[in-house]
Amino acid sequence: MAGNFIRVACGDCENEQTVFEKASSTVACAVCGTTLATPTGGKAAIEGEIVETVEAR
Repeated sequence: MAGNFIRVACGDCENEQTVFEKASSTVACAVCGTTLATPTGGKAAIEGEIVETVEAR
C-alpha cells in the first residue's frame, strides 16, 4: 500500500474520522464541515489532531 490511514480528531467538535494520509482532495469533518486535511501533492496537510495510525493489513 502506498500510504496509511490515520484517525483525526476535529478541533471544533471532537468528532474522530479516518483519513488517508495522502489525500488527493480536501477532507471535511462529517459533523461540522471543518477542513481536516488539505492535499499538498504528497502527504496531506492535517489540520486536526492525529489520534492514531491505522496499520495496513
